[in-house]
Amino acid sequence: MSNDSDRSAPLLAILDDVALAVQSARAMPMSASVIVNRAEVLDLVAAARESVPDQVAAADQIVADAESVLSRAKDEAAQILADARSDAETAVSEHEITQAAHVRAAEIVAAAEAKAEELEAGADRYCDSRLAQFETDLDAVRQQVLAGRARLAARQGGRLGED
Repeated sequence: MSNDSDRSAPLLAILDDVALAVQSARAMPMSASVIVNRAEVLDLVAAARESVPDQVAAADQIVADAESVLSRAKDEAAQILADARSDAETAVSEHEITQAAHVRAAEIVAAAEAKAEELEAGADRYCDSRLAQFETDLDAVRQQVLAGRARLAARQGGRLGED
């Protein structure tokens, strides 16, 4: 069994411990019911409840990291644009040099904008993939909870939830 006080324990591992506690519990004679250690199962449920905010906090951190990457990319793009404009202004001595500077400045601006878009798209893809994984994990937990409740209801002859 996992350390019940470990708030960072993965939710699925805690639920696996709950399932193990029920599976390994002593069976009641001539019945599908089992005897489980109430304190042990309640400790596991409490650990699961504590783990959910940590999982949500982890997702929030992923979003914050992605936003930080995006912010740095925008700052870098702004600096590149400022440098390009500055370079263009200092190269205004002759007509050919001025034309070449305008072309080069446009290339730098285009490159900076493309890099900013690429960084933003990468940050968005990263954030989306992490959130998709989190969504998958939560769906798996939900399915385990529903299956567990269905087994409990079946054992109780459908009397659970009637109170």
